[in-house]
Amino acid sequence: MPKLPSVSARECVAALEKVGFRLARRSRSTHFYMRRDNPFAVVAVPDHNPIAKGMLRAIIRDAGLTVDEFVKLL
Repeated sequence: MPKLPSVSARECVAALEKVGFRLARRSRSTHFYMRRDNPFAVVAVPDHNPIAKGMLRAIIRDAGLTVDEFVKLL
């Protein structure tokens, strides 16, 4: 398993958009809520720079991706 890269919220959102997620809403400029319809998944991305490693790993898992797949999307 590769090391998790240090990414900002905007980089994470851009990577998720490449696999079918779209911005569902934004909560008072603190979180981006990304949604994918097929297969259904909802992911909350905190607007931090950089995103903490544990939080990034949870986002990747909730999106149904592996770390390798996520790194290739960046």
